[in-house]
Parts: sequence; structure tokens; C-alpha cells
Amino acid sequence: MGSLAARPDAAAQEVLDAGLRRRDSYDFAGALAEFDRLAAYCPAYAEGFNQRAYIHFLQEDYEAALVDLDIALGLQPLHIAAQSGRALTLMNLGRIDEARAQLLEAVENNPWLSEAALLAEGAPLGPKGRDI
Repeated sequence: MGSLAARPDAAAQEVLDAGLRRRDSYDFAGALAEFDRLAAYCPAYAEGFNQRAYIHFLQEDYEAALVDLDIALGLQPLHIAAQSGRALTLMNLGRIDEARAQLLEAVENNPWLSEAALLAEGAPLGPKGRDI
């Protein structure tokens, strides 16, 4: 690959696709290597960081996932998958209030988000103060 690309191009798409194939076959180390390449080659492409965060999340490395999700959202603040992924990551870190706020923002941007169920009464990110 050539110089650092600011936006995705055919080469970036090839690396993304390779990473997704590796992820789908549970080759998380290989997927992580591909997404590392993508982040280095195309550092302004939020999806590269979002996908790398997802691999970290699947490996239960929530702190690393959070770093990449914050980068992705810094690049593309309305990235729905990064917003919901960040909410799930924060939830797994026990940062429930932050997770709830992040998921509320994601659901505001996409009301049909399946993770919205986590905001229901009695759900992990549901309203506070209603317990007996």
C-alpha cells in the first residue's frame, strides 16, 4: 500500500474485507492484524477503528475496545455501530451511567437499534430508581 490514505480506497476496502473474513472465521488475531493495517493506512476511516474495537470486544479487552471506539466516534460522531458498541463496552466495564447515556444517544440516532431493548425497565441499562 502506498501513502497514508485519508479516505477509504480500493486497497483499504481489500484490507477491510480481509479482516471481516478473518473475523467471520474466528481468526481474531488475523483480523486484528488486518484492522491494524487498515488503521495505519487509512487513519481517518472510522470503520477501521470500529472493526478493530469489535475484535477487542470479542476478546473481552474492553479498555482497548473503548480506545478504538472513541477514535471512531471522533472521526464520525454519528457512527451508529460505534455508538452502540461503545455503550456495550461501557456496560461490560461496569460504567452503567455512561453506557446508558451513550445508548440513549445511539437510539436517538437510530430508533430501531436492537440494543434499545437494554434501556427497558428492568434491563441492564433501564431507568434507575425503580427497584424495590
